[in-house]
Amino acid sequence: MCGLAGFLQRSSLDNQAAGCLTRMTDALAYRGPDSAGAWIDAEAGVALGHRRLAIVDLSEAGHQPMVSHSSRYVTAFNGEIYNHMDLRAQLEQSGQAPVWRGQSDTETLVAGFDAWGLTDTIGRAVGMFAVAVWDRRRRVLTLMRDRLGEKPLYYGWQGEGKNRTFLFGSELKALKAHPACEGQIDRNAIVQLMRHGYVGESNSIYTGIHKLQAGTIASISLDEPEPQVTRYWSGSEVARNAAGTRRAVREDHAIDELEDLLRDAVKRQMLADVPLGAFLSGGIDSSLIVALMQHQSPRPVKTFSIGFHDTRYNEAEFAKRVAAHLGTQHVELYVSDDDLRNVVPRLPAIYDEPFADSSQIPTFLVAQLARREVTVALSGDGGDELFCGYDRYRQGEKLMRAVRALPHAVRAALSATVRGVPQRLLDVAADPFVAVASGKEPNGQRIHRLADYFASRSLEDLHRKLVSRWRFPTEVVIGGREASFFVEPGLAGLDVLTHAERMMLFDMMNYLPDDILTKVDRASMSNSLECRAPFLDHRVVEFACGLPADMKHRDGQSKWALRQILYKYVPRELIERPKMGFEVPISAWLRGPLRDWAETLLATDVVQRDGYFDSRILRQKWSEHLSGTNNWGPQLWNVLMFQSWLDHNRSEDAVEAA
Repeated sequence: MCGLAGFLQRSSLDNQAAGCLTRMTDALAYRGPDSAGAWIDAEAGVALGHRRLAIVDLSEAGHQPMVSHSSRYVTAFNGEIYNHMDLRAQLEQSGQAPVWRGQSDTETLVAGFDAWGLTDTIGRAVGMFAVAVWDRRRRVLTLMRDRLGEKPLYYGWQGEGKNRTFLFGSELKALKAHPACEGQIDRNAIVQLMRHGYVGESNSIYTGIHKLQAGTIASISLDEPEPQVTRYWSGSEVARNAAGTRRAVREDHAIDELEDLLRDAVKRQMLADVPLGAFLSGGIDSSLIVALMQHQSPRPVKTFSIGFHDTRYNEAEFAKRVAAHLGTQHVELYVSDDDLRNVVPRLPAIYDEPFADSSQIPTFLVAQLARREVTVALSGDGGDELFCGYDRYRQGEKLMRAVRALPHAVRAALSATVRGVPQRLLDVAADPFVAVASGKEPNGQRIHRLADYFASRSLEDLHRKLVSRWRFPTEVVIGGREASFFVEPGLAGLDVLTHAERMMLFDMMNYLPDDILTKVDRASMSNSLECRAPFLDHRVVEFACGLPADMKHRDGQSKWALRQILYKYVPRELIERPKMGFEVPISAWLRGPLRDWAETLLATDVVQRDGYFDSRILRQKWSEHLSGTNNWGPQLWNVLMFQSWLDHNRSEDAVEAA
């Protein structure tokens, strides 16, 4: 696991280029604390830099950037190729292998580039990766990202005239370290942040800087400066093909095949020349990964859990029981509210661009805990999106049945009527019959939200609302616009999938890379920890897409197929309980220990000075939240993460200027 950065410009590089590249890679030092490398071709105008976290082959033979045996390709690589020894064997059998210098997967990649070309090599690779390759013969820069989006890669042209430069890197802070980076905030990206809690799709918080999307390759040259982006793997195509060829299967055979795939994925991801462990929450996904690890390990696997003193959020006891049953070497740390809150000031630096999934806090802490003993940790990420783990999939199915029952015009009128009733009146009417859990939205607020769902025009529209924080974000962001719902080209024509399957696909393409995997990547890498997700082996993903819907959700039970495998290793009674999620009580904190911090960032004069939000709306939401009239915790957290990030960047820019 590493960090990469670089740039390409039309004019020859001067003697400032090396220092500039060093500043870019130094900004990513925590992603690769073991060594730094640089490769510059001044005449061609290209520079590639790398920071290394040595995982496989700790010797200098794994140093990057790495030049291929033919000297044609220069590569900076972040990630792991889990089948790289298989690829080496293929190269050797075909007589195309070089004289190997070491055992690193980077060397395998560059040998593949020489033998098979870039696209074919990436198509053969099983792993997580972000790769930058300079073709010295064609003078073309190619950027590649893994199929599910586990590893990040940003890029874009910045500057004007002779200073116009193509920048790329693992995180935005690396691009900002280059003098050409303009750092102009994109108000439309703030709209996305308000709706979802993250900046998604191919956007970043900065105008002109993009994320390379999962499963794509971008090619850039000075002759063709506009990046040519092509897709080598498509989640929608996988789902469509799986649905089109789906047939009756014997459940026991399908479960055995899924178990074999997962076992192989886990085995491959356990390969490392450094200490390795796993995150364990005691839920289905992490417990299954740990069970398969322990089943294939000659010694106790190291497992790590974070515990909370508030029992509403604590899963540590469940994790401890699972660990004891499996015989792992378990480490748990109970954290106080102060421990959690003390992470808050660090979030802007850790997450690099505004990011507002509050589970980012405990995720950082469990990664910090694991890094004390291991350098690699496996996780259960991806299980929810592949095996129907989120409640919204079942909710969406039920809501769509209601939506189909009446014409949209009728539903829209009914929705408007309900939403026109003041929330306090709805509270008075509903509170005697429906109890409101601590920290949750009042009944009137919930009824308004459900009425909005009822007016949805389509499944895509409904799903967007189900995953939204601010349902009408352009009302609060000044000058921001919102694009139509993102649909990957080719997503149409998936009517053969159930509503739940389609929502799972939407999440796999959007929420998974832009929220879950971003959260885990930044939390782990800020601690110099590599995190691997066996569920996201693309062979597992493709198999899961082909399973019948009722093998994912059956009789009110999610992840049915995964449960059948897990029960072979862990008794049901250790697993069967309501899903808790990795939550922190943000709404309560904003009324209590974080109130002063939030008040400073939400102060009317501060908001008006910055000019990104409607201060009147924010003041109203803040007042309602403090009074308990409504619960606007998630919505306000989005705003606060932006305001906090803005303050952090302003301070960083001031230090840079000084």
